[in-house]
Amino acid sequence: MLVTGANSGIGFETARVLAARGATVVLAGRDQARLSTAVTRLRDAAPDAKAAPLTLDLASLASVRAAAAEFHHRWDRLDLLINNAGLMIPPYGRTSDGFESQFGVNHLGHFALTGLLLDRLLGTPGSRIVTVSSNGHRRGTIDFDDLHAERRYRPMAAYAQSKLANLLFTYELQDRLAANRATTIAVAAHPGAARTRLMRHSPWHFRFVVSGHTRMLFSWLIQDEEAGALPTLRAATDPATRGGEYYGPDGWKEFTGRHPVPVSSSPRSHDTGLRRRLWQESERLTGVHYEFAPVTGDALAES
Repeated sequence: MLVTGANSGIGFETARVLAARGATVVLAGRDQARLSTAVTRLRDAAPDAKAAPLTLDLASLASVRAAAAEFHHRWDRLDLLINNAGLMIPPYGRTSDGFESQFGVNHLGHFALTGLLLDRLLGTPGSRIVTVSSNGHRRGTIDFDDLHAERRYRPMAAYAQSKLANLLFTYELQDRLAANRATTIAVAAHPGAARTRLMRHSPWHFRFVVSGHTRMLFSWLIQDEEAGALPTLRAATDPATRGGEYYGPDGWKEFTGRHPVPVSSSPRSHDTGLRRRLWQESERLTGVHYEFAPVTGDALAES
């Protein structure tokens, strides 16, 4: 199993739970030192855990390709890919390939990684692809005329666009998997409002609410990392999960909850024309074209 953004926050909690229950977990992240620390923490919590680090910078397609190639070299199967890593409302920036950073990391990096590992997934019966979105997707639109915010950058609008892209990707991917009679499924989840490093670029009043000092006061609105990981874990492990489902917390407005449930997403996320256009644009931008029959790692790396 591979979890992106696994060195902290919800990604680490997801990896920790899976490893504690016997899974071999690959923790992927861009900072080697933090990855090593995360693996040590995980093994301290569960001494028998099988965990390994994988250097992956989703802001670089070259790094994505290198990570996929390393995975192919080290492992011959992939039961579960969890596309968890992300950015939330940072100052304007671009990836090494020139993409707006949130769209590039949250969507395009994961689109490329999934495509480059698809042969390992298709070769593993019953495998799953879980992509972590956000309730913020409801405010999102895909602005194809200014996809990388070159004319105007609004941090929250760019974040919402990337999170809508996560769902459009999941639903389109599931349709393509089903059309090719694959046993692999694509599902999505969102953590609600969780107290993680993802909020570090938020306005001061957001940071006040998520501060550990106000934990008791705002427990009804913000939950801890362990609870935030539960929707992802259900999407990843529930035997009853079906392709195309979307999980979130069961509490008020889906902010918090200890019992993740299937939730709905915006009508825009189900727009088939929008899904297909985004897929085509994602293939063009990343250079990764999906092959829905198992192929060799070398052939996929050259896609």
